[in-house]
Amino acid sequence: MKIRNTLQSAALATCLVTTAMGSAMARDLTVVNFGGANGDAQKIAFIEPLEKELGIKIIGVAYNGEQAKVKAMVETNNVVWDAVEVETADLGRGCEEGLYEQLDWSKIGDKNNFVPEAVHDCGVGTFVWSTVLGYNGKTLKATPQGWADFWDVKKFPGKRGMRKGARYNLEFALMADGVAPKDVYKVLATPEGIDRAFKKLDEIKPHVQWWEAGAQPVQMLAAGDVAMSTVYNGRIDAANREGQSLKIVWNESIYDLDYWVIPTGSPNKELAEKFIKFASSTAPQLNYAQHIAYGPINKEAIAKLDPKLLADMPNSPDNIKNALLSSYDYWADHGEELDQRFSAWSTR
Repeated sequence: MKIRNTLQSAALATCLVTTAMGSAMARDLTVVNFGGANGDAQKIAFIEPLEKELGIKIIGVAYNGEQAKVKAMVETNNVVWDAVEVETADLGRGCEEGLYEQLDWSKIGDKNNFVPEAVHDCGVGTFVWSTVLGYNGKTLKATPQGWADFWDVKKFPGKRGMRKGARYNLEFALMADGVAPKDVYKVLATPEGIDRAFKKLDEIKPHVQWWEAGAQPVQMLAAGDVAMSTVYNGRIDAANREGQSLKIVWNESIYDLDYWVIPTGSPNKELAEKFIKFASSTAPQLNYAQHIAYGPINKEAIAKLDPKLLADMPNSPDNIKNALLSSYDYWADHGEELDQRFSAWSTR
């Protein structure tokens, strides 16, 4: 009996130690975002307040959207990222490939509280952002009106900055060629439309300085290396808060959302859900919008936002009226083939 009790006590002690170790491990949550001004704003609005509220440690990691890393973690069953910020195309593709957990929305919030685009089976929108035409107000004398002017190197001499990739550049090319924003994906849905976009890109290619990280176009504009650039609107906002005089052309911009996803097999799934719920709620969304000009996805936060701040957001009524919503369905279906074609085109 004594031996049995001793064994039971030992087993209980082991169980308690294992439980304690598991709880301790679960307290560390790893949140991955795109860094920069966005990462700084998330730290202030999402990470630090939730750390304090739950008494946990949240580890922030910056990346450049490398979905290959997520895929490797999932396939090797070694997931060390818990809540990951992804772009629209990666959301659609990753969800189809099983890289992200199917979400239980009862643990996130009422879908009706969010803008419709923020609701997805595998992701929750966290903010609305735009890729816009940016220029330096101190160096560019005339004011460009849209992508046709971006392509017009005679009227607006100088280099152009563009993100190295198919996404957005094909859409911009068609708008520069006269396609209305509402018709862009109809045209791109045809082989002829894709050929038309690449043909238009041929015109601007000799004048392009490619960028890959979000900080680069702002640096190029500030230094005068390019006359205009495609650029994230939040990067413009952050640069101007530091004394720059960079301008945005909202006409024909492409607005999009970034989403929170949970990689399949995350050991911290429950805690990741709590983080996403918190980051999607009204007060943190309002807090985030004070620090960067990315639009809230929470309807109540939008209603409470200072009109002056809303005026600089991609989803303000004026800024969105002739803008294009990026299609995650289109890029989920065609992204891989178009990325390959773009890569081959860019090296020719």
